[in-house]
Amino acid sequence: MQPSVPSPDAAPVPSAVASAAPRFDERLTAPRSWWVIVCLLGLSGGLVMFPLGTVPTLGGLVVAAVLAGAAVSSYGSARIRVVAGSLVAGDARIPVSALGAVEVLDAEEARAWRTHKADPRAFMLMRSYVPRAVRVVVTDPADPTPYVYLSSREPEALATALEAERA
Repeated sequence: MQPSVPSPDAAPVPSAVASAAPRFDERLTAPRSWWVIVCLLGLSGGLVMFPLGTVPTLGGLVVAAVLAGAAVSSYGSARIRVVAGSLVAGDARIPVSALGAVEVLDAEEARAWRTHKADPRAFMLMRSYVPRAVRVVVTDPADPTPYVYLSSREPEALATALEAERA
């Protein structure tokens, strides 16, 4: 197979498209131990169906494993991105211009903001298996959300990306 050679009449990539690359992109995947539990749940499904024969046993194993795998995969598919002037966290898309101060939270402070310091109006994308987080103040007066709380394995990089996007 020959490597592709750009044709001479190929248009250069516009700068607007080149700048659309995300400054920060993180997927909050589920830990490996959860996938071990998925396998055990599949085995449990097979054991429940074992008295009915081989085919039901295999069916129970497959169905239980697929259902548990789908649940873990969907929970672990949360994504945080800073791209094109916006913070995209899960289903939320917030313009960086509507955001204020960014605070990187260590594990203890993150737990406090998840529990007794939490505001019920806040947007929270949190995962229990990610101990650190970022809290970003929402400055838009039309938005009743006081802040955005985001679990992150790389909170410093997220804070840096938000500050760079704002500048």
